[in-house]
Amino acid sequence: MRQPWRILLGFLLGLALASASRAGEDQTARYPDRPIKILVGFAAGGGTDVAARILAQKLTEALGQSVVVENRPGASGMIAAEAVAKSAADGYTLMMGSQTTLAVAPALYRKFALDAARDFVGVANAGVSPLVLVVHPSVPAQSVADLIAWAKRSPGTINFGSGGLGTTPHMAGELFSIQAGIKMVHVAYRGEAPAINDLLGGQLHLIFANLSAVVGNVKAGSLRALAVTSAQRAVTAPDIPTIAEAALPGFEAATWFALVAPSATPREIVRRLNMEVTRLVGEPDTRQRFADLGMTIDAGTPEALDGYIKSEIAKWSNVIQQADIRPVE
Repeated sequence: MRQPWRILLGFLLGLALASASRAGEDQTARYPDRPIKILVGFAAGGGTDVAARILAQKLTEALGQSVVVENRPGASGMIAAEAVAKSAADGYTLMMGSQTTLAVAPALYRKFALDAARDFVGVANAGVSPLVLVVHPSVPAQSVADLIAWAKRSPGTINFGSGGLGTTPHMAGELFSIQAGIKMVHVAYRGEAPAINDLLGGQLHLIFANLSAVVGNVKAGSLRALAVTSAQRAVTAPDIPTIAEAALPGFEAATWFALVAPSATPREIVRRLNMEVTRLVGEPDTRQRFADLGMTIDAGTPEALDGYIKSEIAKWSNVIQQADIRPVE
C-alpha cells in the first residue's frame, strides 16, 4: 500500500503542473500584454536595422503594444544573437537576424557557442536584397565571362573588397571564386561604404555590393555592373543579368533578413507573429518601402524559414571550409 504522504505529494505535484500549464496557456492567450523588443546586431541605419524598424512600426500598430528596436552591434551580430538565445522564450524578445549572423558568423566566432538552427525558431522572412557585381571602369571586363577569363590569366592579382569578414559581400566573392575556379584577394573594410569609396578611387578591382548602395554609381557610369547575385534578375534593375545566366549556372547569394525567436518560444506565439507579419508585408505601402531599399519580401511559414536557415548554414559552412577562411579567436 502506498504511504499517505506519497499520495499527497503526487497529488500536489499534479496540481502544481496543471496550474503551471493553465498559467502558460493564459499567458499565451493574452499575448502580447506588454512591449516587445527586437534586437539588431548591427548599428542603426544598416539594412538589418531598417528592415527591423519597418516591421516594428507595423507590428506596433497591429498588436496594440510597443515594438521597439534595440541595437547591440558587435561580432557580426553575435553579441545580440547570444543575448536573444539566452532570453526568456516568451515572445517578448525577438531578433532581426541576417545571413551573416545566423548562417556565417557562428562558424567564424569561436567564443560564441551558438547554433542558429538549435537556438532559434524562425518567425518570418523579413526581406531579401540581391548583391551586384560591380567593377571599376578600368577593369578589362565587360561581362562575367570576361572577368573570369582575366582572373584565370592573372591568378591572385585581382582584389575585391567587402564590409568585413563574413559579410554577405565577402561570402559572395568567395563563392564566386570557388565556382569559377579562380583566386582573388579579399580586402576587408569596416563597412561597405569605405569599400565602395576605394572601388571608385581605383584601389579595388571589384566588389559584390548591395544593389541599393551602388545603383547611383552604375547609372552615373562611375562603376560598371556585370551581374546580380540573385537567382532571378532584380526587379529594380531588370537589365542586369544574373551571374547564373551569365556564366555560373546555379550561382546564388543574397543578403537576407529574418525575424527569429528563442527556440522554446510557444508555437502559438510564433504563429501569431507570423500571421501578423504575413498580413503586414502584403500591404502595398510596406512592399513599396522594402522595394525602395532594393528588397523583396515574402514572410513565408515558420517551418519554411527554419529549413532555409539550416540550408544556408550548410551552404556557407562549406564555403568557409573550401575558401579556408580562418575563424576569429
